[in-house]
Amino acid sequence: MAFTPIVGTLGYVFNEDQTQVLLIHRNKRESDTHFGKYNGLGGKMESGEDIVACMHREILEEAGLYCEELELRGTISWPGFGKDGEDWLGFIFRITKYTGELLQENHEGTLQWVPVEKVESLNLWEGDRFFLPMVFDRNGKSFHGVMPYRNGLPVSWSYTTL
Repeated sequence: MAFTPIVGTLGYVFNEDQTQVLLIHRNKRESDTHFGKYNGLGGKMESGEDIVACMHREILEEAGLYCEELELRGTISWPGFGKDGEDWLGFIFRITKYTGELLQENHEGTLQWVPVEKVESLNLWEGDRFFLPMVFDRNGKSFHGVMPYRNGLPVSWSYTTL
């Protein structure tokens, strides 16, 4: 069977000294699959845009920020992650320089600066705990992983670094 995932971006915006990361607390809609969780910013790629343009658009829409420096940290295939078991393919970015006026919230939730060392203590998707250390490592290698989900939980995690 052909693999036809939903393609999206997930971006982690860091403050100037990279000790804090901007997260969204998805607390606006109880029907949201992500309700109550903290997450990076991002979303689905639209027809006619490349993945970097998608990341730029999503950060602007969700946080009011213009990305000036971003780095592709990796990709993750999430078979079965969607609300109805859809497959996702995510491009994971670090954003280390930006301009603009940060929004306090958006239609999905509240934006918060969180110390990097405290992120693990938040209500995250369980699978995020596997790859976030690689995103937060300033000198880390790029990674490309597979994390199948079943019933809202990861069933395995494997990756390759370059």
